[in-house]
Amino acid sequence: MLHVDLPTRADIARLNGVRSDACVSIYLETTPLTQDSGASLIKLGNLAKKARDQLETAGFDKRRLAALMEQIEAVEADEEFWRLQANSLAILATPDQLQTFRLASHLTSMVEVSDRFHLKPLLRAVTFPHSAYILALSENAVRLVEVHADLPPATIKIDNLPKDAASSAGKSTLNDRSASGRIHGSEGQNVRFQQYARKVDAALRPFLSGRETPLILAATGRLASVFRSVCSYPHLLPDGIEDSPDRITDGELAQSARSVLDAEYAREIKQIKALYDKRAGDGRATADVSDAARAATFGAIHTLLVDIDSVIAGTVDDETGAVSFAKEASTQTYGVVDEIAGRALASGARVLGVRRSDLPGGGDMAAILRFAV
Repeated sequence: MLHVDLPTRADIARLNGVRSDACVSIYLETTPLTQDSGASLIKLGNLAKKARDQLETAGFDKRRLAALMEQIEAVEADEEFWRLQANSLAILATPDQLQTFRLASHLTSMVEVSDRFHLKPLLRAVTFPHSAYILALSENAVRLVEVHADLPPATIKIDNLPKDAASSAGKSTLNDRSASGRIHGSEGQNVRFQQYARKVDAALRPFLSGRETPLILAATGRLASVFRSVCSYPHLLPDGIEDSPDRITDGELAQSARSVLDAEYAREIKQIKALYDKRAGDGRATADVSDAARAATFGAIHTLLVDIDSVIAGTVDDETGAVSFAKEASTQTYGVVDEIAGRALASGARVLGVRRSDLPGGGDMAAILRFAV
């Protein structure tokens, strides 16, 4: 099983506001295979040493440094924690607090030390869904299946989930008359489907509340359209698996889900690129880091795409947005594009972490603006 703690956009916005005398951001590749976790622990030790060396070179307070390293070492020593991992791990630490996220994304191992956290890699986790829930819904049965990249799917037990359409209505069949005796046949079946769908939605609501994981519907015919009409979960994808789940194993559902997720991501990126091209002609799009920093500072960014793997060291002026680039990273600098992303998030912009191949403009980021700056 893939054990994940996916950050929400609210988590990223909160972490973006953290300022400390030392913020250490560590990202490393991990594995859900417990017997292979040794390599990740060695990598973590090396990255933590690199962070410590940077802080010692900068003359950081020894007691504060000891408190910081003690927190990271506690993570290293937690055997139960390392028994339950995903594909990547984010560790965000200050001398006063530490937070981890186990991620489905395959992220590049790295460490950044500054007065704020490096959060771009986390954006990938909320941009491209590597996980999903599949609602396998038919007249005869219903189940919720959790799927993750490269791992077997798992059926989730949901309290109060109906067994089937007929029993949810207290009937042995959906083809008899209603209690009023006024509806029957296909009309009556449609009413029963609506009752069934509402009970399924009500059962799922406590489990899905507050989550952002995509929900994929595997259903056919009228039942599929009826459930879509009553579903209260905002992350139900428009495309689904249009086959009867009674004839499909969980493994086959997981395979079909991957193509649905890929298609959703590709459609989203295509739409953003088209909008970028349109706005570029009006002077309301840029791939220039300095221009984007100024735009983010004045709340002008509507949508921002950033390369999650690149780091441009420097600083951004709090008042003007002017960028001062650095030749190399240090404790006195931070990722400039990361800072742009943070300021864009603070102004309500939509921010997505992507691979470089998905970026229009050929740079480290691409910004669509609310207004020209």
